[in-house]
Amino acid sequence: MSAKARSSAGRRLRPIPDRLVVLTFDDGCKSDAAFVAPLLEHCGFGATFFVNDASGIRDSRAAANYVTWDEVRGIHEAGFEIGNHTRSHPSVEGLSGDQFRLELEFIKQRCVEHGIPAPRTFCYPGFYFCRSAVEVLAEKGYIFARRGVFPEFHYDTEGGRGPAYDPAVDHPLLIPTTGFSGPHWGLDDLAWAIEQAAGGRIAVLCFHGVPDLDHPWVHTDPETFRKYVDFLRDSRCTVIAMRDLAQYVDPSAGPCDPIGAIERKQKCKQRT
Repeated sequence: MSAKARSSAGRRLRPIPDRLVVLTFDDGCKSDAAFVAPLLEHCGFGATFFVNDASGIRDSRAAANYVTWDEVRGIHEAGFEIGNHTRSHPSVEGLSGDQFRLELEFIKQRCVEHGIPAPRTFCYPGFYFCRSAVEVLAEKGYIFARRGVFPEFHYDTEGGRGPAYDPAVDHPLLIPTTGFSGPHWGLDDLAWAIEQAAGGRIAVLCFHGVPDLDHPWVHTDPETFRKYVDFLRDSRCTVIAMRDLAQYVDPSAGPCDPIGAIERKQKCKQRT
């Protein structure tokens, strides 16, 4: 049996089906608990909700636009994954290793305090990543992490397309975003993202608030989101949380040089 057919523990992996979609939500907007999670639960979809805790907003009654930690626990109890998005949402490029560890540890401890499993997946704030952050995530036992659309695609801060995740090429701690919602991203872009999920590649989607009242550049209208969910269902997509990638991908089998893998993809794209 080939190495791709087994995980590092010898467990057989599932074949990657076409139209496999990883659904993720960033920043812990109030709509995650009030609207998104109930809708996805009704549809039988999986999803990962990446939470941060900038300035302690999850414990502040004034933070009406964000979920409380009790609501985060409710999302977990509904069967969804809670991922780590750092405490204060900094760019990891500007952090020392120790600073990044503290950011990760804060969210881990808050999860544990509220009866939520310690996160094993991560999302880079602002989509920015660096080699040292990958090394810290590996040290801390994270198995998957989502970055943004660049450098392979232009980064439009109001929504856009990106590369599909190819486990044969991409490092599991630098999984690209295939599409992220905003005013410049719509149903045609969602259809395009699903088309990329074929031949062993996986579409990874990023949403923020539905609605996101504090960040209109990544806002998604609730009725528009319903259309996206209907499209995923009608397209017979398999919609999972990021942790569920472990059923299909061995997280220990990524390239030895995570940044080099991205650079090689860039060179191939430039030649074509």
